[in-house]
Amino acid sequence: MPPYKGRYAPKNPGKYAGDTSKITYRSSWELMCMNYFDKNPNIKVWSSEEIIVQYVSPIDGRVHKYYPDFKIKAINKQGELDTILIEVKPLKQTKAPTVQKRKTKRYINEVVTYGINEAKWKAARKYCKGRGWTFAIITEKELNL
Repeated sequence: MPPYKGRYAPKNPGKYAGDTSKITYRSSWELMCMNYFDKNPNIKVWSSEEIIVQYVSPIDGRVHKYYPDFKIKAINKQGELDTILIEVKPLKQTKAPTVQKRKTKRYINEVVTYGINEAKWKAARKYCKGRGWTFAIITEKELNL
């Protein structure tokens, strides 16, 4: 099993938009995506955490920086080039936590995480819409895990 964090050395460095010596994965799922983007001939360009999207945190009301996991340029089924901003997350973190009677530390953390993620993703969708791009969230479901 691969480590959960590390540096990625692309097999096709010409496809990577950014500094190839600084490509870092923070999960085995991100590593899977990197391998896929690097090897897939329909992915023409890809980058990792090279885009900055500003969002307002629902926790402190301040502006923060969000670095989506990936940006890819891929050939779609119509043969056109699409730009897609991608976040890789567990499916559980894409859904609001079920309301609990007891407000445990775990539950509060899940609510906070979900609220911040929603704020990030709303800002990312707006960022993409203004550029004619798409925002996508990849979970274990899309990775067939």
